[in-house]
Amino acid sequence: DYLDNGNNKMAIQQADKLLKKHKDLHCAKVLKAIGLQRTGKQDEAYTLAQEVAALEPTDDNSLQALTILYREMHRPELVTKLYEAAVKKVPNSEEYHSHLFMAYARVGEYKKMQQAGMALYKIVPKNPYYFWSVMSLIMQSISAQDENLSKTMFLPLAERMVEKMVKEDKIEAEAEVELYYMILERLEKYREALDVVRGKLGEKLTSELQSRENKCMAMYKKLRRWPECNALSRRLLLKNSDDWQFYITYFDSVFQLIDESWTPPLEEEHSLEGEVHYSIEQAVKFVEERITEESKSSRPLRGPYLAKLELIRRLRHRGCNDEHKLGDPEELMFQYFKKFGDKPCCFTDLKVFVDLLPSSQYTKFISQLLEVIPLSAAAEGETALPEDIRALQQHLCVVQLSRLLGLYHAMDKKEKLSVVQELMLRYRHGLEFGKSCLKTELQFSDYYCLLAVHLLLDLWLEEGEETAVWQCLTLLEEGLSHSPSNAQFKLLLIRIYCRLGAFEPVAELYSSLDAKHIQHDTIGYLLTRYAEALGHFAAASQSCNFALRFFHSNQKDTSEYIIQAYKYGAFEKIPEFIAFRNRLNSSLHFAQVRTERMLLDLLLEANITTSLEESIKSMSLSPEEDDIPWKDLRDNRDLTVLFNWDPKDRDISEEHRKLSLEEETLWLRIRSLTLRLVSGLPTLSHSIQPKNSEKTAENGVSSKIDTVRSLLQQLEAAVDSGKKFLEQKIQYPVLGPPPTRMAGFFSNGSCQCQTSLFYLVSDIYELDTNGLEDSAEVQERIGNSFKSLIERLTGLFNKCKGDLIEVRDGTLKTHANLLENLVFLVETISITLWVSSYCDNVLRPFKSNLQKKKKKKKESSVAMPPVFTHFLDYVTDLQTLTSNVIDHIKGLEIILTALKLEDLSLKDTLLLQEEKKFTKTVQGKVQSSYHHSIQEIGELLKKRLDTIKKLKI
Repeated sequence: DYLDNGNNKMAIQQADKLLKKHKDLHCAKVLKAIGLQRTGKQDEAYTLAQEVAALEPTDDNSLQALTILYREMHRPELVTKLYEAAVKKVPNSEEYHSHLFMAYARVGEYKKMQQAGMALYKIVPKNPYYFWSVMSLIMQSISAQDENLSKTMFLPLAERMVEKMVKEDKIEAEAEVELYYMILERLEKYREALDVVRGKLGEKLTSELQSRENKCMAMYKKLRRWPECNALSRRLLLKNSDDWQFYITYFDSVFQLIDESWTPPLEEEHSLEGEVHYSIEQAVKFVEERITEESKSSRPLRGPYLAKLELIRRLRHRGCNDEHKLGDPEELMFQYFKKFGDKPCCFTDLKVFVDLLPSSQYTKFISQLLEVIPLSAAAEGETALPEDIRALQQHLCVVQLSRLLGLYHAMDKKEKLSVVQELMLRYRHGLEFGKSCLKTELQFSDYYCLLAVHLLLDLWLEEGEETAVWQCLTLLEEGLSHSPSNAQFKLLLIRIYCRLGAFEPVAELYSSLDAKHIQHDTIGYLLTRYAEALGHFAAASQSCNFALRFFHSNQKDTSEYIIQAYKYGAFEKIPEFIAFRNRLNSSLHFAQVRTERMLLDLLLEANITTSLEESIKSMSLSPEEDDIPWKDLRDNRDLTVLFNWDPKDRDISEEHRKLSLEEETLWLRIRSLTLRLVSGLPTLSHSIQPKNSEKTAENGVSSKIDTVRSLLQQLEAAVDSGKKFLEQKIQYPVLGPPPTRMAGFFSNGSCQCQTSLFYLVSDIYELDTNGLEDSAEVQERIGNSFKSLIERLTGLFNKCKGDLIEVRDGTLKTHANLLENLVFLVETISITLWVSSYCDNVLRPFKSNLQKKKKKKKESSVAMPPVFTHFLDYVTDLQTLTSNVIDHIKGLEIILTALKLEDLSLKDTLLLQEEKKFTKTVQGKVQSSYHHSIQEIGELLKKRLDTIKKLKI
């Protein structure tokens, strides 16, 4: 009970009391170990657990408790050893055998699972156990590297095992039939699979609607038996003429049959599934009949009407002249709108077919739709508004279509602004219909507000209209106040605030989205891309932690899902779960967050709270190891999470996705190599030996420098690829993927600084191994490197100068790039310090040796090598530079504090009182966020300055 309530200390005390009385009470020992594990004493807990495990307990309590403990330790492989021992001692226990099977399932030991399943079946001949063993064979075939092996050995064996049960008439459950079908499908025995589904065994397939028909259809497609595909989909459409997937199959098969010039046999049936349609005339007639039938049905069905449009589209695509038989697409879409225009799905339905309209007809088509909407104006010259929700939905649908057809894009600035005003008027009017809505419900007119914001975004990005972006934020904040759970408002606010460089409001917005489970991977990039880049280090740590927690728990959770699937016979789900796990393990976002998280930790801690060496050790980082699955990286980002009504040519394309993935991967490579190079620094420092090269090789240090040099070459290559990529000057759509930080990294000079730092490491290593005597050339090189490094850092600092917010003619302009440059400067200064500490470690012993020599010889003429003066000058310059940056940041802070944004004459007097209130909020949020960023950056630099002051050889 104490453990369950989280009172671990009391649990340990109670266990100790028990153990005093009963020394050998295994279960008490394990419960104590769980308490220790949960209070952070992992080693003690492990020792206690191993004491009990060594005795190979067979009582249920100890076994269960140990299983819980090992799971919390993330050591599932120890559970298998436990039950292997228990099964040996109690060979006929069904329970222990099944626990052993599940323990193997957790660690993916498929061969042992197969054996455990059969052993279970021998003790207790129940069907599920037999099929567990069969499924384990399929898993061996899926995980086999050699496809040939899986096709010739594992799958045929699984097939024979199931056939044996079929012959003996022992098949009982639907899951067993599913499994048989799965094996045949993987063996590409489609005909046999079809026979199973159509035969007596197929009668068991009842848990899903149309499960049998869907499986038949899948096999007909694989066998390219188009007559059967056609007849089956036709039959299913007669039953339910609203099932869209069967329209698609029906049309696919009709055109396949036309291409093959198929004709029905004279005497017998058309096909196994009945009558076949094999001509355009029949297809046209069939669709017309569905529409006639629909008119008699009790509820309106969209399927038949959309099927007509789909058929027209396909005929046009094939260049057939028969489409006129079906009618004019414009008229059909108009009729469809009259019937379904008040349904929110009307827009998405028609969106697919708008390319059937000639562009010359767009305006006419929109006016035609507007004519049928019941709108009424209060007085002459005023905007006509809808009187009920139905009319509002219809009007919204037309506005969305207008945007999709590009009518808004063609307008000039003045027209766009008047449309924005009209849309906001409609939005505010529509709020009346939603007065009774709950907080969690969306307002009916929310899309008006979103569309108005999209128009303003066009003005901001295409015409550089600064006021537009502030108005976007104002309108979205207003929208959010009426519709607090509208995710679209929040996502757009996140994107716009980030583009303005204000991260503070974003963290709150993102957490209110309440992203669940997989969303940490699909939309997490919106947060992790900007948190650190905009100087919010604490928030960045937190957002990386959220994401990483999800990825790590996914490992554990997936094995639980797999076990449940075995228990309940949902066999076809098991490969899906495993594919899901692999997909998350090779997620691009996971790799990015891991890398950025470690860089961030070093930035915030290394050589401030702990030494660089300890920090790297605690992350178990090693320069040789690259744990990123470059070949299998999966881009799981959801790039269409923001609604968008743009025409095709402005929308995010497949090409954009490919380019964005390429850019993200290049940037990840640069970041990951930087991290590995930094983690190589502590491995280079070693105690100075007399000049004896064999000694250093034994140290393994010389191989470490080779690693560092090889990583440096890889970094150079990655940087070159990055530069080549950026030469393409790619512009993603505004709501498409956000660009990486790569462009800034190159243009502000951080890249050159960081690479030259790692070259410096190589030179210092050379000095270290060759000694001071005959290394004038290397010392010269090092001195020059120090000088050019200070110059480069000064250049980078100059790119950070300027005001973050400037007021021009009464409008605000923000310079987010200055913030990003400042963060790069802090990162680069940190790397400079880690490299300088390495220099310091190398030069210090040399200096103390020289001083000893001086004392021995009692003469002051022992010349000091120039490298010492170079280093001291360099450290002084670095100190001055860092102090200057800190002063600059203080200056920025003072300006930001003094900036009274509310005094800005909001020169757009058209703003309503309501809007002015929100504008004030928005400007306040941006100002406060900048302030916060500057403070965090300043604090970090002060700590870095303290470190520089310690660099004294």
